[in-house]
Amino acid sequence: MANTNLLHVTDADFNKTVLESKLPVLVDFWAEWCGPCRMIAPIVEELARDYAGKVVVAKMDTDANPQTPVKYGIMGIPTLIIFKDGREADRIVGAVPKAMITRKLDAILK
Repeated sequence: MANTNLLHVTDADFNKTVLESKLPVLVDFWAEWCGPCRMIAPIVEELARDYAGKVVVAKMDTDANPQTPVKYGIMGIPTLIIFKDGREADRIVGAVPKAMITRKLDAILK
């Protein structure tokens, strides 16, 4: 079953989808070949369901969309960046437990 709460963003629609969003946006920068990215993918999908209506959850394939990761200085993947009001509010690098991500999201939603 496809998760309709999970968006896939590209370099072309990043500004509109992420930076102009009224809600905070969690962007998962990932790549197909990245093992840790595959490890956290189910967590990112759960977050999209858990935070539906409160946070927009998006994934960006860094191989297909190289401009945005360079702009944000992404050196390693997975990197999760939480954007709020068009600016980076927090960043998580590496495969981390779901609790760590939810703690950061909850802090931004306060």
